[in-house]
Amino acid sequence: MDASSAARPAVSARNIGVRFFAERRNVTALQGLNIDVAQGEFLTLLGPSGCGKSTFLRVVADLIDPGSGAIDVLSSSPPAARKRRDIGFVFQDPALLPWRTALQNVELPLQVGGGAARKGRRGPRELLEMVGLKDREHAYPHELSGGQRQRVSIARALVSDPKILLMDEPFGALDEITRDRLNEELLRVWKETGLTVLFVTHSIHEAAFLGQRVLMLATNPGRVREIVPVDLPGDRTLAIRETPEFVQLTAHLRRVLESC
Repeated sequence: MDASSAARPAVSARNIGVRFFAERRNVTALQGLNIDVAQGEFLTLLGPSGCGKSTFLRVVADLIDPGSGAIDVLSSSPPAARKRRDIGFVFQDPALLPWRTALQNVELPLQVGGGAARKGRRGPRELLEMVGLKDREHAYPHELSGGQRQRVSIARALVSDPKILLMDEPFGALDEITRDRLNEELLRVWKETGLTVLFVTHSIHEAAFLGQRVLMLATNPGRVREIVPVDLPGDRTLAIRETPEFVQLTAHLRRVLESC
């Protein structure tokens, strides 16, 4: 990648607006959203339910067309980025095929829609090892814990070598200890891959621990409330949550969230 392309944002959104018709009324899910996400950045999205966090991810992924505004993804349109398979998506539900092993689930994107042409730098086995499942590649989903199934989902999202990884509350259904462990592992994977990550969460601590910045959204209508820089060391372990800097950051995020 040359210097000029590296300087361009991975995602550039200008005045994004999305409206839905639901329950016999128009709902403004997003209004006037502006954000540039740098290549290689880890951006967390935080806000109350209904503020448009997941909606924005779906706009980036070309799952929803914005009603207004403009968005560039890797200097092209979301449909073009999707067709190039530049975007990986991890949902809260891993949605693994129960009749396929962990390895076979990771291999699936390479077997459909011409996916073999987009085989990444790391193969399915290497990705399972990277997410901590080296010895579980032949296990079926019902033989895996919730955290292990989500690891498979992450490996599957990475197998086509995307440049952007979208994560919509991927650890929201997990217990706290498993969630903390996966937070640390996700940061390791992010550093190893150099991906741009947009990560939706309802957890203040998770947003602060993972993000380089936190995009705080308010509701009614969904809009940017504040973009909070995270001034913490790049190499983070869970012990950082006990530092005065982390406590001050999460206290600020809580105040902003309460005002949304």
